[in-house]
Amino acid sequence: MSGPSFSQDLRQRQTQSLVLAPQLRQSLKILQVAALDLRSVIQEELQANPTLEELSGDGVSLDEERDKLSANDDASANDNGDQADSGSDSLDFSKEFEILGKLDEDWRDYMSQAGGSQPYTSEDAERRQHFFDSLVAETSLQEHLLRQADLDELAPEVRAALEHLVGDLDERGFISSSASDLALQAGLPLDAMQQAVKLLKTFEPAGIGAKDLTECLLLQLQAKGRGDSLAARIVRDHFQLLTRRRIPEIARKTGAHVDDVQDAIEEIGSLDPAPGRRYAEDSNRVVVPDVIVEKDGDEWKIVLNNDYIPRLRISNTYREMIARGTITKQERDYLRERIRSGKFIINSIEQRQQTIERITREIIKVQREFFEEGVSKLRPLTMTQIADAVGVHETTVSRAIANKFIKTPHGVFDLKYFFTPGYAASSGESVSNTSVKEMISDLINVEDRSHPLSDQDIVVKLQEKGINIARRTVAKYREELGLLPSNLRREYV
Repeated sequence: MSGPSFSQDLRQRQTQSLVLAPQLRQSLKILQVAALDLRSVIQEELQANPTLEELSGDGVSLDEERDKLSANDDASANDNGDQADSGSDSLDFSKEFEILGKLDEDWRDYMSQAGGSQPYTSEDAERRQHFFDSLVAETSLQEHLLRQADLDELAPEVRAALEHLVGDLDERGFISSSASDLALQAGLPLDAMQQAVKLLKTFEPAGIGAKDLTECLLLQLQAKGRGDSLAARIVRDHFQLLTRRRIPEIARKTGAHVDDVQDAIEEIGSLDPAPGRRYAEDSNRVVVPDVIVEKDGDEWKIVLNNDYIPRLRISNTYREMIARGTITKQERDYLRERIRSGKFIINSIEQRQQTIERITREIIKVQREFFEEGVSKLRPLTMTQIADAVGVHETTVSRAIANKFIKTPHGVFDLKYFFTPGYAASSGESVSNTSVKEMISDLINVEDRSHPLSDQDIVVKLQEKGINIARRTVAKYREELGLLPSNLRREYV
């Protein structure tokens, strides 16, 4: 009786996979981040790489850095009998801190022997630390509310209920559960939770702790001393009519004049429907233009914003330590690897700025009429067009314009703003969908509010300008612009 037979089928398959080296990943990160974030990335590298230092002046060119590095590498190799290219040597990561500590001692010894012509003083260290100490996180909504709670002497159970309540708020600042459910969840008395709810509604920003939009608006009106106003009556008693903007019906039910109702609705419109969102992450983020375009005679001048990008160079101190040959091979290899890494960072920063400048120059060529006359002249543009003109891959353009802003005579815009599909006008010219949106906005801004334009009316007026567009597309663009349909834009005289 023979047992079962087994066979093994050994095959080779060749597959391709892309593994990005750490330096390449860092280069892509430098290309993609905004100016303010780039400074943070560079400061992290300054902390991690002892051979990099920041210049306070105009600094030196990359060519000078490259020449110095090459000369020092050759000198170091000749003095110590090693090959100049030690790029293939690598250190055990676990030993880096030990080596760095030893280098710090050698560095101090070297500076004392060299007389300290350019010492790294305690004042330098203090200035550097001050920068990091000055980076503060934005206050969250929860922190803001609990700081207000600290001003009141609360019973322990009420304080615990308030903390639980604050943690339960949604992004708008609304309470998402009933007081009884929250009390059960927290294992606290219902009375304590109800007191916490009542207290929370007195906190800033006004409207926090509401159960819905109606209560949120009423809390804000009460905080302004307008709790008995016509606006408050409309929100409290006629909210459904308000959302449909039924002004004549609201006027009839409240006994108020149409003009007074319209004024009350404008007051309601000035309130914040989601007061918690102002404390959302990045809500107070400062937009810093990465590039500025200015008119210079008949030409457009491109100015890169380098104010937030530290100027870097390779430290002469560590290069001289390598050249003097007073350190061990392991220390020398480590330093040379750090120097190469620092040089790569400097190259990546310059490459980033050059790429942004070249892309901006090509955008100006295509969008010249926009820079001359404004948004209505924006032309269709794709990233492929710019990539072909600049001589890079489309993904490079995508990364280069990500999180970047450009300052123009017509305002500050996201660089992505200039890349948009479009329509062919009857004249043969291309018109971007952004320009079409601008036209729709302009038509609605100048319409007779007692007889507002319907979406079909807008279609007809765009056709008169040579632009053929479907009514549903007009409705889509109008909604994207945050504009109401004609029946809700109507004003009654």
